Amino acid sequence: MDVGLLLIFQNWEGRRSDADMMRFEMHLAELAEPCGFAKVWPTEHHFTDYSACPDNFEFLAWLAGRTERIGLATGAVIVPWNDPLRVAEKAALLDHLSGGRAFLGLGRGLARREYEHFMIDMGESRERFDEAAAMILDALDNGFIEGDGPYYRQVRTEIRPRPLSGFRDRLYCVGMSPESVLQAAELGARLMVFSQQPWESFAESTLAEYRDAYRDRHRAEAPAPLTGDLLLCHRDGDRARDLAREHMAAYFVSVVRHYELLSEHFQGAKGYEYYASTQHMLREIGVADLAERYVDVQTWGTPDDIVDKLAKRRELLGDFELNVIPAYGGLDPVEAEASVGLFADAVLPEISTW
Repeated sequence: MDVGLLLIFQNWEGRRSDADMMRFEMHLAELAEPCGFAKVWPTEHHFTDYSACPDNFEFLAWLAGRTERIGLATGAVIVPWNDPLRVAEKAALLDHLSGGRAFLGLGRGLARREYEHFMIDMGESRERFDEAAAMILDALDNGFIEGDGPYYRQVRTEIRPRPLSGFRDRLYCVGMSPESVLQAAELGARLMVFSQQPWESFAESTLAEYRDAYRDRHRAEAPAPLTGDLLLCHRDGDRARDLAREHMAAYFVSVVRHYELLSEHFQGAKGYEYYASTQHMLREIGVADLAERYVDVQTWGTPDDIVDKLAKRRELLGDFELNVIPAYGGLDPVEAEASVGLFADAVLPEISTW
């Protein structure tokens, strides 16, 4: 079982300097390899305290020079915000710099404020993703990129340095809506989700749909999914519960605010029908109750609690990969680092054998 460290670069409510936030995320990234994690996954987000890593390739290139073995994965490149030629070039270069340790995660993006500042119509996001993702993957297979679609008209251009190899066998795609799940299956990508619903529901709906679509498209069984969880590991179960309820809930509220999940702007937004359809339910349940449900599906507790929870998840899903998010929602850096260390010492050796 691969377990990765997912870094989200959150300066919760702007309570720290960005310099302090970045130094701590860099510190966590350097801890990942000696702690035994399989990969490091920096996000891509722009402009706000919610998450600020505008170029995860650049971050991973820095980390490549400070590590020897760990996988370096984009978590994820938000395809519509990036030129496909530059994505292909950066992926190929990172692979060279790291000796073939690069992994490519792709996503479509959900935040209106980020789309607005890139001056891109959110209603074009799905078509932009489909067109650009195909160009990127073909370029990394073939060593050249070209396109004649409505969004990316690209003269045939060589990728230099030439790719060491293609990325189709180390490709992940974020799938948080039914449409994006089908996109992941169509691309032949491993499904990457952020934990937010009961695992029974995920297994019966999202995961089953992904596996069916993957099987229909590729005549093969789908790879194991990747789930991304907030992490809080503590030897005191009561302390773990208290910290999780405070900081994981705070992070959930920041998600609702950043993505404007209660806003009407999803109504009529092409490609975001799923989010428009869930707004009534979100309002009926209320943010406080939703936050409590959200906390329940994350990775927290004593080491034994966490192993038991993940074992039950495995019974429902079958094999899966796991990403853990150590720093979020105003959690004190000292607590976050201690949580990672205890998880690495007392949980990782057990679940890595699965």
